[in-house]
Amino acid sequence: MQAILITMRKKGLFILLCLVVLTGCGEYQKLLKSRDPEQKYQAALQYFNQKQYVKAQTLLDDVSNYYKGTERSEDVLAYLARCYMGQKSYESATDYYQAYVRNYPKGKYAAEAYFQVGHCQYLDSPDARLDQATTRKAIEAFTRFVELYPESPYAEQAYQEMSELYDKLAYKELLSAKLYYNLGSYLGNNYQSCEIVAKNALKNYPSNKYQEEFNWLILQAKYEQMVNSFEELKLDRARDTQDEYYNFVTEFPDSKHRKEADRMLVQIRKITKD
Repeated sequence: MQAILITMRKKGLFILLCLVVLTGCGEYQKLLKSRDPEQKYQAALQYFNQKQYVKAQTLLDDVSNYYKGTERSEDVLAYLARCYMGQKSYESATDYYQAYVRNYPKGKYAAEAYFQVGHCQYLDSPDARLDQATTRKAIEAFTRFVELYPESPYAEQAYQEMSELYDKLAYKELLSAKLYYNLGSYLGNNYQSCEIVAKNALKNYPSNKYQEEFNWLILQAKYEQMVNSFEELKLDRARDTQDEYYNFVTEFPDSKHRKEADRMLVQIRKITKD
């Protein structure tokens, strides 16, 4: 008997839930058919606050033309951008925030919009192995934002995310430098290419978190060029590599590569006779 009562209660709750859902759907369908833009706008804000972003966005799209050229148009555009953010549709959110900035460069949501352009592109930034056009756009957007709003509450987050984006660009260069190093002498002097890429990365991204790895690659590349060079070039390259060794151990005395670097020095000194 008790089991039957429990089953009946579950069925009753299920039916009640279905009625609530159907009622909600019915109300939303009525709103879509409504010719009252104010009713749709207010309902859209309610849906937004309830995190029902698709419904809010649909209603806002529906009234956007009606409010075009009015004071409310600014709010509609800002909330549309927020709806796409809520849906994690970052490319669309970027488009709407950029549209807001173009139309209301000094509007009441301007600081948020400038920040969110960069933030959306930061969230949409791909893996370091892929094309980094979006990453660079995000850095440009954040740079613009902190120039305009250095005291904004968003500024600290912008700097943090910009630092992460620079690290991603640096990491892409690190992968490239490692690839050249691994190619070695195949079809040319890839060690030299490795060295050039690593040095350019250190110059372009001076605060990146991969500085030790870049400097280690430069030392390795110089060492391999010394080892594989013609006899008449060996002494000069050995001295150059020795200088690089001292630079490396001075800057990274506790490096995990220290033992291997010290072994390199032994071989270097056999050539320099130091």
